[in-house]
Amino acid sequence: MLYQQSISKLQTFIQKQSLVHIGAFLTTLLSIILCSWLAIAQQPVTLNMLITAPDAQPWRQGLIRDFEADNPGIRLNLVEGPNATNLLEDLYTSSFILGESPYDLINMDVIWTSKFAAAGWLLPLDDRISQQELAAFSPKDVEGGKYQDKLYRIPMRSDAGVLYYREDLIKQAGLKPPQTFDDLMRISQTLQKKDKINWGYVWQGRQYEGLVAMFAEVLDGFGGFWVKPDTLEVGLDRPETLKAIEFLRNTVSQGVSPPGVTTYQEEDTRRLFQSGQVAFLRSWPYAWPLAQAENSPIRGKVGIQPMVHAPGYTGAACLGGWGLGIAKSSRHPEEAWKAIQYFTSREAQRRFILSAGYVPSRRELFTDPEIVAKYPHYPHLLEVVDNAVLRPPIAQYAQTSDILQRYLSAALSGRMNPEQAMQAAAAETRRLLGTKKV
Repeated sequence: MLYQQSISKLQTFIQKQSLVHIGAFLTTLLSIILCSWLAIAQQPVTLNMLITAPDAQPWRQGLIRDFEADNPGIRLNLVEGPNATNLLEDLYTSSFILGESPYDLINMDVIWTSKFAAAGWLLPLDDRISQQELAAFSPKDVEGGKYQDKLYRIPMRSDAGVLYYREDLIKQAGLKPPQTFDDLMRISQTLQKKDKINWGYVWQGRQYEGLVAMFAEVLDGFGGFWVKPDTLEVGLDRPETLKAIEFLRNTVSQGVSPPGVTTYQEEDTRRLFQSGQVAFLRSWPYAWPLAQAENSPIRGKVGIQPMVHAPGYTGAACLGGWGLGIAKSSRHPEEAWKAIQYFTSREAQRRFILSAGYVPSRRELFTDPEIVAKYPHYPHLLEVVDNAVLRPPIAQYAQTSDILQRYLSAALSGRMNPEQAMQAAAAETRRLLGTKKV
């Protein structure tokens, strides 16, 4: 009996000891799991964004560092892509189509918004920002971030087509800057006859996106339209379109523009203008600081204004620019929104402009004293941006642009009759959009 009691006490003791060890083991295990969870939770979230290599440098000059200092739980990883924006678009598109896109923030050219949004690759942002906050930005830039009345892109920097002119030559000739297409031709020919310049006007005529950006301004200046986004009505075979083409062809046939202008891109035209051989240049704001460089022959001799127009209409500037959106596939949408709020904020954008010279999307920065002291032409740029015209914000924009590029290039270079070219362009665009002639 005594033996059995001893055995029973021993078993009870062993059981208690086992429970103590098991409890200690479980406590240790739970502590390890909790510490691991805490460690994982404390790891900073990394946001990935694809960007052209030249644009990456201004971001790295303090902008990202300051953001990460203010947001210690978030890191921004810039993935440098090719310089050409169309190739960058292709990389974004491929990543979305293949699935599991690594990108959280999407740095978008204004013409990508409709395509990306229509494909379901972007998160709508309407519920994240108030109308009062949006009112601080240029209305056209905000409009460029929408697709079917939903907001998908917050503008970070603007861009718009600009008409540069030789202010010194025009004043010396006792003339005023042109307001109409006829004025531009007349002043060009007057300066050419005085042997002040070789050419009157240079523009981007090569078959690429820059061609349709340039043409959108001339077309709007004649009261025409390309595609109406709300109805998908096509206006390429209307009389206004043919007048726009006739003006551009006349610049060449009358010797105002060089014969090779139909092969020119931005840098071809910028270099020719900056050499002092040209009176007028259609380009983008990036050309201003280059024209004002110390070694520039035309430094201090240049003015800017919106594109000229036909009587009874207003000048238009094709809207460009970049903005930020959030990939629908992102695992960190809240962190991505924090990044967008920071990079599009007044102070961040102000630092970005002062360091890189980009055009602001916030209206008040066009007249900021420190910015104007460095870039005195910015108040004039505000007038240009306010006159901006959007390329059609439709899902099929890329294909629509390709159609216009092909037929417009053929019409301007003389390979096709303009009327036949635009009839073909309009018919092909309507087939693409599934619409009929109105």
